[in-house]
Amino acid sequence: MSLKVSETKGDFKLAPPGNHLARCYRVIDLGTQKTIWNGKPKVSKKVQIVWELHGEDADGNPLTMDDGRPLSVQKRFTPSLGPKATLRAVLVSWRGRPFTPEELEGFELQNILGAWCMLTLTHDTRDGKTYCNISSVTGVPSTIKKMGLPQPYNENIWFDVDKPDMEVFNSFPDYLKETIQNSPEWKMRTGDYETSEHISQPEPEDQSDDIPF
Repeated sequence: MSLKVSETKGDFKLAPPGNHLARCYRVIDLGTQKTIWNGKPKVSKKVQIVWELHGEDADGNPLTMDDGRPLSVQKRFTPSLGPKATLRAVLVSWRGRPFTPEELEGFELQNILGAWCMLTLTHDTRDGKTYCNISSVTGVPSTIKKMGLPQPYNENIWFDVDKPDMEVFNSFPDYLKETIQNSPEWKMRTGDYETSEHISQPEPEDQSDDIPF
């Protein structure tokens, strides 16, 4: 897949709300995914972007898991730079400037790996469960840059469902593997693909906001 452009299972610690320093360390091509939007089925390409958090919460506690690993947050996007695409708005806010016409013809999403930003996180509760949402992604203020950025923790990971690195794939948690394996792109590679499952006309994603996850 050319990326020119949830409920997490298991032991998990929810990132606190607020404005946090973060670094992008994973860009994962999920292939074409089926979802329900306004009660109707919908299919579209999806990519998952993951950030590690650095710093402290409002009470002075480090933004880490019990084992010392930094907390992480993620969001799924449709890989589109259309005028109304959520990914485009996020990248423009992150960069602090709009895309040039030349960049809009083919922006390599892999370029965001290792890039620092500020994430504004909020919480909401649905069906008795609390979820962490990414409300905004902006650039790092110059005052923070002058103080020096922290040492990165996680290895940068790029995953392409059309040319999968199986060592990387096998490192993913089971729920993420299952998501990728359910995509028609993966099934076509493995031969586990039925004609009835074919998704020939995904809806153009630059005409509406991404589906919430």
